[in-house]
Amino acid sequence: MESHLVALVRYRNPVASVREAVELSRGLAALRRGDRVFIKPNIVFWTKATAFPKWGVITTSRVMADMVALLRDAGAGEIVIGEGIVLMDPADRETPRHAFEALGYGELGRRYGVRSVNLMEGPFKAVDLGDGIRLNFSREILESDFVVNLPVLKTHNQTMVSLGIKNLKGTIDIPSRKRCHSADPQRDLHCHVARLADPMPPMFTLIDGIYSNERGPGFDGRMRRSDLLVASSDVLSADMVGARLLGQDPAGVPHLAMAAARRGRPTDLSDVGVLGEDLAAAARAHAWDFAYSEKEGDALPLPLAQAGIRGLSYRKYDLSMCTYCSGLNGLILSAIRMAWKGEPWQGVEVLTGKSMQPTPGKRKTILVGRCMVKANADHPDIAEAILIKGCPPKPERIVEAFHEAGIALDPNLFRSMDQLPGFFMARYANRPEFDESLFAVAPQDPAPPEAGGGADMARQAGRCTGNEESTHGR
Repeated sequence: MESHLVALVRYRNPVASVREAVELSRGLAALRRGDRVFIKPNIVFWTKATAFPKWGVITTSRVMADMVALLRDAGAGEIVIGEGIVLMDPADRETPRHAFEALGYGELGRRYGVRSVNLMEGPFKAVDLGDGIRLNFSREILESDFVVNLPVLKTHNQTMVSLGIKNLKGTIDIPSRKRCHSADPQRDLHCHVARLADPMPPMFTLIDGIYSNERGPGFDGRMRRSDLLVASSDVLSADMVGARLLGQDPAGVPHLAMAAARRGRPTDLSDVGVLGEDLAAAARAHAWDFAYSEKEGDALPLPLAQAGIRGLSYRKYDLSMCTYCSGLNGLILSAIRMAWKGEPWQGVEVLTGKSMQPTPGKRKTILVGRCMVKANADHPDIAEAILIKGCPPKPERIVEAFHEAGIALDPNLFRSMDQLPGFFMARYANRPEFDESLFAVAPQDPAPPEAGGGADMARQAGRCTGNEESTHGR
């Protein structure tokens, strides 16, 4: 049986550790001198308002800088870093620019001629992925000669893991992202994600596990210093090894099992050769799911149920709730917990996503988001529907709707929602292993000697351009 090489390396030193992972996995074997290279980091979220936990959420700038230096040394031509950051305002252009500069991509541009691109500005190309699934991918990645995929080692509260294949969801446009969260059980989120790597050019995947994230993918997960790198020219093999490192069986991760079946591959790693560290010894269990409970017929996240909340049913999110509503879901649940004063609310149910159906007998039913409003606004089992329209809904309307239901959410939480991620920083205070400097590229850092020729070539070509468990899941 053919063996797909995966390197599993301990991160110990700048440049040298990434080089070891690249060389063990023969990751740049398909790169030709002068090839246009597209690098896809993982930038789940960004805010200019506050510092927030980036560990286990965002690809470290250390790994990015090391990879760029090695690409230049290998003779790469134009290098483009591209990401489609999740933004509540799709027209926001300033936040991605701020993220790229803060993460040091501007410095990489000045040093190596790298160009940074907000993929949400387009253009996109429609791709038929089979079985009626069509998604619009960024032309920047499709039209490159070679892709370097730099995901983070994390679990995910919908797809179980978010690794190389899932990281490519950041290269599709907003309508396509929403289509991935289909209510069709035969073409659900897992089915869409399983196909994201199918149209890619030759690709090298390097999973950045300097930090890992339990119950990710966001800043409210539980981060760990893991100091691991997973590298392969086969993204599925890299992801299956990454899943094992997180304590997850690839056969039980739906999108990995589907991707393997589409390729005629086993999920037991019997056709994967792991070089470097011992996989079993390096693996650590990372939970991915959030616990919910039924209390007197009301579904609630376990922390809310344990707080004694009654008279409210807030069912667990499903695969049909897309990224944009899920970004508000955690804030709503946190606000509910703060609004609880010990008196039961009066039979309120909250429905999210596209698939949920109302429970007969509830006095008030809050429908969150355009999709849920469209699905259930006129449902005969709803006594009183409270509609929160919008895609995504406006924060002020969320507050109004819950007030109509008798739940006095604090509007100040929603006015200052950009500050909320900063509250999670307290978990990591005074812990030196959580190093912010890994997410910056210092201008005074010299380029590694072996990258000098590539940098000179770029300049000559004129390319320089400027766990307490969360109360919720996404």
